[in-house]
Amino acid sequence: MTTRRVTASALIAAAAAVSLLLTGCVAGENQSANADVASEDATSTQGGTLNIDFATYNPLSLVIKDQGWLEDALAEQDITVNWVQSAGSNKANEALRAGAIDVGSTAGSAALLARSNGSPIQVIDIFSQPEWAAIVVPDGSAITSVADLKGKHVAATKGTDPYFFLLQSLEEAGLTQDDVVVENLQHADGWAALQSGAVDAWAGLDPIMAGAEEAGAKLIYRNVDFNSYGFLNATETFVKEKPDVAQTVVNAYEHAREWALANPEQTAQILSDVAGLDIAVATKVITERTNLDVDNVPGDAQLTVLTTIGPIFVETGDVPNQAQIDDALSSLINPTFATKADASAIK
Repeated sequence: MTTRRVTASALIAAAAAVSLLLTGCVAGENQSANADVASEDATSTQGGTLNIDFATYNPLSLVIKDQGWLEDALAEQDITVNWVQSAGSNKANEALRAGAIDVGSTAGSAALLARSNGSPIQVIDIFSQPEWAAIVVPDGSAITSVADLKGKHVAATKGTDPYFFLLQSLEEAGLTQDDVVVENLQHADGWAALQSGAVDAWAGLDPIMAGAEEAGAKLIYRNVDFNSYGFLNATETFVKEKPDVAQTVVNAYEHAREWALANPEQTAQILSDVAGLDIAVATKVITERTNLDVDNVPGDAQLTVLTTIGPIFVETGDVPNQAQIDDALSSLINPTFATKADASAIK
């Protein structure tokens, strides 16, 4: 695989192209989609089930589930809330594509990958800007830099931010994916493999990674710019058919954001309880490696990151061509619900 160097000018040009798409034909598409939503605003969905995920890498989902806000908000519409746990972005994407959930939490990179490969999803809210991925080695390892990974076995969950973090880290160090052996393991299994010595390094994900660090593992490479945002995604069918429920979900997320920012200790305790983490580890994740105080409306900030990551998908063969990346960039984001978010609507 050829190593691809993305220059600053190329990124600016790419971002400009995406911006033109968003303000040109895509703006027209979004206006049409928004008009459809607006025309259905007066419609109240009655009955049925909201299938929504919760994930330890998405603290706001844990808060909402713990507090029961969605159940309360949807009770008058006789809508049942069914919570499904996502073990990683790849699992959330699988559930979204299969229609097993209506709303799911992923890294932005994973959402772009899914949309590029035909999954009909849209990002409807931003739940965080995390530093949730890094390169991890066991205590006492001779590996001290990404360059030292050449020829080594590295655990990573394909289709998730840690995997894309690994690819970007290798590229920056002058290596390619072919220079390492990637062991495709789910996040918890990657940490277990690192502990057992089955792999030399692990592209880790919080909160598991924070627990590994407390246990003595070393984070040899961190780069917040290689982490994409936390995306709240919904299926296009759900957005079109139940826009009022989608709005309630986003309202609940913004209510949870305000609550979590005002109650970091309780938020850490909720994470600790759900993930089975020591409270000190959960506190580190919430206070040091999770930025919840971000603009919830998806837009240019996310597109800039995804424009950088997109070409890597083509190089690795995860997406057949750049045209599919460009199409996904122009259709993934739906800011309608986040723009209208009303935290006070949730009691």
